[in-house]
Amino acid sequence: MSSVRGRRGGAPSDGRRHTGRAPRVHSTRPVGTGLRTTAASRPGQRRSGRRPARTPAASARRRPLFTGRALLLGALILLLALTLAGPLRQYLAGRAELVQLAAEGQDLDKRVQELRTQVAREDDPAYTQREARQRLTYVLPGDRLVMVVDGKAVDGEAVAPAKTTKKAPSSWYEGLLDSLRVADGDPGD
Repeated sequence: MSSVRGRRGGAPSDGRRHTGRAPRVHSTRPVGTGLRTTAASRPGQRRSGRRPARTPAASARRRPLFTGRALLLGALILLLALTLAGPLRQYLAGRAELVQLAAEGQDLDKRVQELRTQVAREDDPAYTQREARQRLTYVLPGDRLVMVVDGKAVDGEAVAPAKTTKKAPSSWYEGLLDSLRVADGDPGD
């Protein structure tokens, strides 16, 4: 008995009696570090597999709201979000630009199709003749041209439109003075 005490360093400090047996090295239960009563550690009594219920004050005191691991995980998630924000924004901007360019491409394709139909229409000689008659007042040989001048219908070759014999002003200030005379009601020369 004394040899065991010598190895262990004297009497046990937790208040247990020494039985003379060698202490168990391999235990299936975890070693308790808290204060326990001697009645709960007696070999004849069984313990339930459950821990005693904790009071809310004791559990709040033992576990902080944010543990170090939770803070580290939150910081890593924030770092990952900040790292991915730039490339994600560029990706979304690129997608929007692609959609816009596709819409512009479709508009340009429609415009190309319209221009092709216009070119095909203008290649038609009947269309060219019709446009020359309407826009340029061209007349085919044998046709009769009727022009309306001052509300009177006249034949094309019978009367030429009246020419004004007014001479153009030679400088800008003469033109300005002529316009002022006409505005006052004096026809001038």
